[in-house]
Order: sequence, then C-alpha cells, then structure tokens
Amino acid sequence: MEQVHLQLIEQLVQRFSQADNTPLYLKFAETVKSAVRSGVLPQGNILPGERDLSQLTGVSRITVRKAMQTLEDEGVVTRSRGYGTQINNTFEYSLKEARGFSQQVVLRGKKPDTLWVNKRVVKCPADVAEQLAILADSDVFLLKRIRYVDEDAVSVEESYVPTELIANADDIGVSLYDYFRSQNIIPQRTRSRVSARMPDSEFQSHIKLETAVPVLVIKQVAFDPQNRPIEYSISYCRSDLYVFVCEE
Repeated sequence: MEQVHLQLIEQLVQRFSQADNTPLYLKFAETVKSAVRSGVLPQGNILPGERDLSQLTGVSRITVRKAMQTLEDEGVVTRSRGYGTQINNTFEYSLKEARGFSQQVVLRGKKPDTLWVNKRVVKCPADVAEQLAILADSDVFLLKRIRYVDEDAVSVEESYVPTELIANADDIGVSLYDYFRSQNIIPQRTRSRVSARMPDSEFQSHIKLETAVPVLVIKQVAFDPQNRPIEYSISYCRSDLYVFVCEE
C-alpha cells in the first residue's frame, strides 16, 4: 500500500475515535477532503478499494460506499468500474469565506496565478451600481482576469470596484484582496448567487476546452466591516474543476 494511503488510514482512524455526533460516513468524507486539501492525497491518486478501506479502518463497507458517493457527488473523486476511485483535479472554493480566490487556493496547498486581461475605468452599469450601492454611470474599475490553479486555467473573472478604493491599478498583482488589505480595506463577508450555462465564444477564447462542459456563473458582492460594498464580481468557472461549498 502507498505511503499516502497509510497516512490517510491513520487520519481516518483518528477521526473515527473522536466522540461527536457526526455520522461515520461524513467523518470519512471530511477526512478525505482534508487530505486532498493538505496535499496528502495528490490529484490523480487511486484510492484503495472499499473492502480494504473497510478492513483497515474498522467501519462497514456500507459506510465506505456512502462516503465515496458523497465525495463523488461533491466532485472530489471519480469512480469507475474496473478502474477504481480517483482523486479529481478540482478546487474547492468557499462561498462563505471573504478570503478571496488566491488565499483560498494557497490554504488548500495549491498554487494560484492570474493573467490580467485588462484594468480600466468604465462607467458603472445600472445593475452593477445597484449591487455596489453607488450611482449608475459612476466611475468604477473593471478588472478582468483569467484565474489559474496549479497552472490550469479554471475561470474568467470580472470585478467592478469603486475608483476611490484603488489608488493605482498597476499595484494589483495576483490578488485583489491582498491589494485591498495593503490599503487597510478588509473584506469581511460576501453574498453570492450561483447559476449555470454552457460556455460562450468569449469564455472559450480565454479558456480552451476539449469538450463543452457547463460553466458556473458566480455573482458575488464583497463587504467591508462597515457593511460597505467594495467589489462586485462575476466569475465564469469550469464546472469540471470547481467545487463550491457554503457551510455554516
């Protein structure tokens, strides 16, 4: 058995020994997700079979099977008959945390990067102005970039930011939120709406897809501690590489 699997078994046994009311299959699934985030389980790794996992952890095969179904439903693994259960190349992104894309990527043991398409001042559209609580046609920065996780292009993002919040757009590097913090602007919380659609020609001009997978559209407003909107973003994300979570 691979060393990474021995580490996983150890973590599972430790988690099962903790006395709380969490169902065993959720403890199992949560431990696998944690191992993926921390890099213990690399992308593409093939997990041991249900029988081995059951015997080595002391839980029933039904529990293992239910945990694997949960992980598959969340996009963490892919199961196929005759091949096994494989860790997907996915990025789990929290809609609850106001940490920003880059920080969440780093916290999950991955490498973020950004390719800027443009940084320019535009007149704020009426629907965006409503989200930012400013007047329509006010000057705002439109920041458009392609997001990468471990060198894979995963999303195209457009952000609208009131001009008074950005002294010099050229100072924004990989992370807009890092720039905000350097200016003592602290993102406190977010409000998000998620929908889906098929990729259009503009999306595919930035991110080449071998097959047409659905695109998740995440519209999000970020607020500072005074509940002031500081950013309205629209992210177009590859559904085969993203898993979005919103946990209490």
